[in-house]
Amino acid sequence: MPWIRFCTREAVALKEASCYNYAVIVLYPMHGNDNKEEEKMNQTKDGAKPRTQVLGLVQAALFAALIIIMAFTPFLGYIPLGFTRATIIHIPVILGALLLGPKKGAVLGFVFGMTSLINNTMNPTVTSFVFSPFYSLGEIHGGIGSIIICFLPRILVGIIPYYIYRFLREKCKAPMTVSLGAAGLSGALTNTILVMGMILLFFKDAYAAANGIGTNAVYGFILSIIGMNGVPEAFVAAVITAGVGKVLWKSKIVTG
Repeated sequence: MPWIRFCTREAVALKEASCYNYAVIVLYPMHGNDNKEEEKMNQTKDGAKPRTQVLGLVQAALFAALIIIMAFTPFLGYIPLGFTRATIIHIPVILGALLLGPKKGAVLGFVFGMTSLINNTMNPTVTSFVFSPFYSLGEIHGGIGSIIICFLPRILVGIIPYYIYRFLREKCKAPMTVSLGAAGLSGALTNTILVMGMILLFFKDAYAAANGIGTNAVYGFILSIIGMNGVPEAFVAAVITAGVGKVLWKSKIVTG
C-alpha cells in the first residue's frame, strides 16, 4: 500500500525510527477510509445479488405466464388431433431452461405438466386418462401413472436441454446456433419419447382399447404418433429455440 512505501522511504532517508510512528499516526485515518470504501463495495455487491435473484424470478414468472396463456388459448398451445394433441408448449420451457438455468427450467416444466393435467381433465380427448387420474373412459381410468406421465417428462424438458447446450458449447465448442437448435430438438424429443414410452409402460392395454386397436398393434401405433407429431414438433422446437434464444441472449434481455 502507498503509506507503507512512504514510511519506508522516510525511514531510510532520515534514519529516524520515530518517522515510522509519525507516518502511521498521520496516515492511519486513510486506512480507515479504505475500510469504509471496502465495506461500501461489499454492500454494493451484496445488494446486487438480491436484485439479480428478483430479476430472475420475474423472468421465470413471465415464461410461466406465457406457458399458461398458450395452454389455454384454443389451437395455440395444445392442438387437438382427435385421438391426441400436438403441442408447442415445450418451447418456452426449453428457452426458459437455457436462459434461466435448470432449476427454473424444472419449475417451468412443472407448470407445463399442470396445464396438461387441467386441460385433459376439463377438455378431454379419448386418451386423456393417460394424463389425468380424474378422467375415465367407460371402464378405463387414469391413476398414479397419469400423474407421472403428466409431470416427469415435462420437468425433464426443463433440465435436459440446458445440459445438452452446455456440453455442446463448452466441450464440443459448437456454434451457439447449433447448440441452441440441438437443445431445442432434445427437449421436444424428451417430451415425446418419454410420454409415449410411459404410456406403453402404464397403459398399454387401456390405450389400445381406447383407440380401437389390438394390443399387438400398440407399438406401431405409438411409433406412428412419434413420426407424425414428435418429429415435426422437434423440428419446430429446434428452429424456434435457435432463432429466439440467440436474439434473447445477444440482447441481454435475460440473465442466465
